[in-house]
Amino acid sequence: MDISALRGVIPPVPTILNEDGSFDPQGMGVLIDRLLATEVNGFLFLGSAGEFANLSMAVRKQVAEFCVARVGGRRPVIIGTAACATDEVIELSEHACAIGADAVMVVNPYYALLTQERIYTHYCRIAEAVHLPVLLYNFPALTGQDLSVELVLRLAQDCPNIVGIKDTVDCMSHIRRIILEVKGVRPDFLVFCGFDEYMLDTLLLGGDGVIPATSNFAPEITCGIYRAFLQGDLAAVQVLLRRLAALSKIYSTDTPFSGLIKEAIRLTGSDISPAVVAPATVPDAALKQRLVEILVHSNVLVE
Repeated sequence: MDISALRGVIPPVPTILNEDGSFDPQGMGVLIDRLLATEVNGFLFLGSAGEFANLSMAVRKQVAEFCVARVGGRRPVIIGTAACATDEVIELSEHACAIGADAVMVVNPYYALLTQERIYTHYCRIAEAVHLPVLLYNFPALTGQDLSVELVLRLAQDCPNIVGIKDTVDCMSHIRRIILEVKGVRPDFLVFCGFDEYMLDTLLLGGDGVIPATSNFAPEITCGIYRAFLQGDLAAVQVLLRRLAALSKIYSTDTPFSGLIKEAIRLTGSDISPAVVAPATVPDAALKQRLVEILVHSNVLVE
């Protein structure tokens, strides 16, 4: 595919489950159809918000197959294929290729810490084996290891089908360095921020977009910022940024926040199951009330 299509606002879509923890295709279809009716520029399935780390390989393949088919080529689809074992990443990535996904996203192995050289080798083996564009996924708060700018630059130079990164770091300087140093050498390398509040800075510096969980239920905010940025309408950007700042409190309200994202989708009009994968549990009444307050404060819900 033309990787230039991968830009803008790409929601990391939750995996919708039945109460017994099995995959719920009906609910997943409801959410995908809702998002297709918005301005989102693509989809990421089986990322962190999709609870990939708590799903079996068989379920992950089932989810990927359904989602690619349901989108049906109407927007680019990225499948998260991360795992701790290199061979498992390759198997999931080859499956994503076979079912028609447009790209895969791979967070570095977690739990067992690795040298930078071993992380490099992990990604090189994946890039060599997989005939799809590969995006790196840097989330050091969860993996325990940062993908250094130097490592990202080396991978971008040595592996042509490693085409970009989702940089989920609470540090704009890391994103800035990747944009300046990696894009400076390889201009087509895509840079997405993972935290919503860094969206505008990323775009202003020459990055390519954002992968924000809030776009699953309030796409008008991040999509509105992206559209206003392209149009040079900074007054509109400022108004929407204030709403996004209020909405971003959702991420620090519960750990993990996946249950709150599903509850927000329900509160904003989609009849889906709020079930999450154990050991996570659905938000209790107090958390739901706090969520309502956040949604009202950000003008996503009206009292």
